[in-house]
Amino acid sequence: MRTVLALDQGSHASRAVLFDRHGTLLASSKIAIAVHRGSNGEVEHDAGELADSLRQATAQLLTQVPAAQIEATALATQRSTVVCFDRRDAAPLSAALSWQDRRNADWLQGFAAHTDLIRARTGLPLSPHYGAAKMRWCLDHLPTVQAAARAGTLCVGPLSAFLVSSLTGGRPLADPANASRTLLWDSARLDWCDKLLQLFGIQRSWLPQCASSRADYGELRIAGRQLRLTAVTGDQSAVPFAAGLPDPGTAYINLGTGAFIQRPLHQRPADPAPLLGSVLASLPEPLYSLEGTVNGAGSAVSWYVTQNNLDEATLWPALEQLPQTAALPLLVNGVGGLGSPWWRAAQPTHFIGAGNTLECFAAVIDSIVLLIAVNFRLLSQAAPPLTRVLVAGGISRSDWLCRRLAAALGVPVQRLDSEASARGAAALAAPELAASWQASLQECFEPEFIQEVAERGHRLQQLLDQP
Repeated sequence: MRTVLALDQGSHASRAVLFDRHGTLLASSKIAIAVHRGSNGEVEHDAGELADSLRQATAQLLTQVPAAQIEATALATQRSTVVCFDRRDAAPLSAALSWQDRRNADWLQGFAAHTDLIRARTGLPLSPHYGAAKMRWCLDHLPTVQAAARAGTLCVGPLSAFLVSSLTGGRPLADPANASRTLLWDSARLDWCDKLLQLFGIQRSWLPQCASSRADYGELRIAGRQLRLTAVTGDQSAVPFAAGLPDPGTAYINLGTGAFIQRPLHQRPADPAPLLGSVLASLPEPLYSLEGTVNGAGSAVSWYVTQNNLDEATLWPALEQLPQTAALPLLVNGVGGLGSPWWRAAQPTHFIGAGNTLECFAAVIDSIVLLIAVNFRLLSQAAPPLTRVLVAGGISRSDWLCRRLAAALGVPVQRLDSEASARGAAALAAPELAASWQASLQECFEPEFIQEVAERGHRLQQLLDQP
């Protein structure tokens, strides 16, 4: 049985997913991971736990399909998450500082005068969510990192580089989708940028070597099997490959801890502001995207249910009984900071108006939809016209959310299957098989104009546009 294995390391769990040559999901395994939060914007994981969780998930999966002939393996990871480690043996020297981490935001503001240079080279705004500020914090505060830098054994880079080195025992390599989220990578040259390295005080010798998205990343040795790792990418960057070749007329939305909305482009966006000019892949020719970010998606749901000590599992089915025209309070959603197009690291989160528990829960979901809609309108300004949306991720299982999204965006919204990141990564690893796959597209939600949704969106944007 010819199969492709995808490893997906996300914000709350690591997954191993096996697809057959037709793209059918054969088996999957999931290992939960811990998230540690501090009082000053710190969000981190134990780096060793992340690597071990992938090993465990893979070992569990292989017991389900022991006879599978795995032809290729792919790895998708959290983008913008950073790890410092010893390049000799991949021993972690720091925690994995999450993409959500904002601990060095004040330090980064000192580089505001260089915003135009940073955006011109990287396609990104000056934001503490990206890797440079986290790397610099580790170098300035962790004695283990400082000692390794003096000894010439330090490697600091994207989580993907650490996991590649840890899982294969080989040299650290950085793929384009993850390297491009560090504020140190020139997305036109597809390499580290010497000007930005000098600006942030990062030595090239500390960084992993750059590789293409599809390359020989080494062999994983798990449960007595040798698995060739042939593709590495970011979890969000993988999603547009889950339904065939990325389509410039489609917006791809992944609703995880954050919400990420992308439209693929064959040319590097010259001036992406106030959105992001992202790198989807280098195969070896680069494929780019315009991208918007909503930091508070699944994390906003967790914030609400935790603050109010609620059972989230009962709220989702109850939401389906709530009419789309119901009068809801309005949530100003600043969970995790305000993403595009405003880029504010701190934004107070609060309700305007009152409602019962279910109405407030619906207002949280609605806030995610309305923030996506702002980004969708900006994405729509590029040609060709956007004609549909493909949505994936955990909270996309909600029909209420998908109907609301179709109403807010004015185009059909279709769901991808529940393993879109893994499927997209697998397609990158085995393109000769994936070319014949039929993606698991599920329900399609047609747009229905709802005056209440339009008015709420206009009101929220007016509030957020105020300085």
